[in-house]
Amino acid sequence: MYNPQLDTFIRVAEAGSFSKAAQESFITPTAVIKQMNLLELRLGLTLFHRSRQGLSLTKAGESLLADARHVVRYSQESVARARMAEHAEKRIVRVGVSLMTPSTFIARLWPKVKERCPGMSMQVVTFENGPAAVRGLADLGRDMDVVVGVFDDNFLAEHECAGLELAREPLWCAVPEGDLLAACEVVTFDALRGRSLMLIRRGWNSDIDVLRDRIRTDYPDVTVVDFPQYRAEVFNQAANEELALATLPVWRDVHPLLYTLPTDWGCAVSYGLLHAPDPAEYVADFLKAVREVIQDDDWSGAAQPINPHGQPPVS
Repeated sequence: MYNPQLDTFIRVAEAGSFSKAAQESFITPTAVIKQMNLLELRLGLTLFHRSRQGLSLTKAGESLLADARHVVRYSQESVARARMAEHAEKRIVRVGVSLMTPSTFIARLWPKVKERCPGMSMQVVTFENGPAAVRGLADLGRDMDVVVGVFDDNFLAEHECAGLELAREPLWCAVPEGDLLAACEVVTFDALRGRSLMLIRRGWNSDIDVLRDRIRTDYPDVTVVDFPQYRAEVFNQAANEELALATLPVWRDVHPLLYTLPTDWGCAVSYGLLHAPDPAEYVADFLKAVREVIQDDDWSGAAQPINPHGQPPVS
């Protein structure tokens, strides 16, 4: 859509150095200099003042920099719109997948969804869990159509997205390999007395907040350790520091040294598909088909029974 040398030009202009721009671009300074020389030659302009003190933009360079940012952004948006149009035409549902949002659930639904939506296909889009990914939920429909996740009404409002509940997932407990609790069939709060329990921050989910208040009132000798978001680092911390972690059955395979065990806590959260509030027509058709599937009598829900070591039973 545009000359990729513009990307390099912007990096050089913002960094004020060929070498710094080269580091950001993962190429050599010589390659960066060659690109800028070619760009100046092609445009017939001098874009940089080069001196022993460093680089600075000429008036022509300053003018080009302001417009180049718009050109690059517009080109990227144009390509994104074209891809969205192609996906709509081909009815390709883009499913966001990460460590904390596995596609197993949708894979179980897919055969029956396909029966209701002939010609529809699915594309997996990987992303990294983190604050940026959570903020990106407001852009569902641009790079991804649906993401599997935990939500409540406040979460949906805060992140400007909608949710289709597939199941109410129970809050279970993960403990390190070798922990005394790993031998339990069910983890009770009495078994956690005098220990620490990792629990996601207040405000993330209203159902878990109710559980938090219950712990504080009825089990004050259970120390709650807050964390901001479910990420791999949280599971590592539980395994390495020998902490119990409030988690979900669907995340039982996130860490190989943690056992995920049922609890009697009586806490369950909404688990399902996050999507744009006004989805494209083909996505709306997909969501309608999913609703029909989960309403069928033979739909077995989200969690599979597991034994005390966190693995599915052998059939």
